[in-house]
Amino acid sequence: MIRRLIFAGAIALTLSGAAQAAAHYPLTLNNCGRAVTVAAPPQRAVSLGQASTELLLALGLGPRMVGSGVWFGALPAELQASGAQVPRLADNAPSLEKVLSTRPDMVVAQYTYHIGPTGEVATPQQLGTLGIPAYVSPADCDGKAVTATSNADGSRDQLFSMDLVYKEIKELASIFDVEPAGERLTARLRQRVADAQASAARQQHRPLSVLYWFSSSRLAGDPWVAGRHSAPGYIAQVLGLRNVVDSDEEWPAVSWETIAARDPDVIVLTRMQRRLYPADDVERKLAFLRSDPVTRQLKAVRNNRLIIVDAQTLNPSMAVVDAIEQISAGLATP
Repeated sequence: MIRRLIFAGAIALTLSGAAQAAAHYPLTLNNCGRAVTVAAPPQRAVSLGQASTELLLALGLGPRMVGSGVWFGALPAELQASGAQVPRLADNAPSLEKVLSTRPDMVVAQYTYHIGPTGEVATPQQLGTLGIPAYVSPADCDGKAVTATSNADGSRDQLFSMDLVYKEIKELASIFDVEPAGERLTARLRQRVADAQASAARQQHRPLSVLYWFSSSRLAGDPWVAGRHSAPGYIAQVLGLRNVVDSDEEWPAVSWETIAARDPDVIVLTRMQRRLYPADDVERKLAFLRSDPVTRQLKAVRNNRLIIVDAQTLNPSMAVVDAIEQISAGLATP
């Protein structure tokens, strides 16, 4: 009799714990101007965008991921083991059919370009009619507008900040019912930003002007460089730098002649595995800077103040913290 009572009590405690864990479902969030409702913690998630993939992995959700797409490079070392178990549906954007073949119960996207009103993969409404909720990074929506003249990257009327990433971590942790993991991740990122900012403040060569070159459709063409309200604009603010590009567009195309007139002290270049455009290759970027009649006269090129970071670290994401640390270290190098 006593054993039956203990067993019954254990079942009651288990059911009680399960009820508490699921107490906030169905969960409805406002995401990119629309309501997203999740009936239960997702068990089969697809991530579109490396930032989204890395965030889910950092929250310990690798076992619940059934596919990924839109890649710029390798995962950080600490995420490679868990990421190796997640199927890569495509290096760039997978088709909707490919996504649906994984039978997802959640799609998490980095960009509205892939999941949005005219999404390359799908619209949220298309997925919704199939019973699949879709969540898009707030960093690609909050304080941002996409226009026909902005190379599909959009313009920002507010400076990006890590607060948008912390918001995304909190919301995804709530969606997947892993709030403690979200709180730990946010605390680690906040500390790293504070440490890098303190290190930069101790350096004695302020102020410096900076240009961030992501890529270009043609090496000799106008480069895509970071605007003032972009993630690199935030990095510049944190490190006490001055971005020479004052456009509200996130990644405007600016002529080298205009850049030469502003003559940055430092140029930050991206490396990536993607090869959609010639300037995706950082070695080709470096060769161009050192050989072109205009760019080889730039102060940053003449003084070899060229800092290379992974492309993903200049996208609005938790990887921005990596760029803050790497650029801070690069500035400290004579």
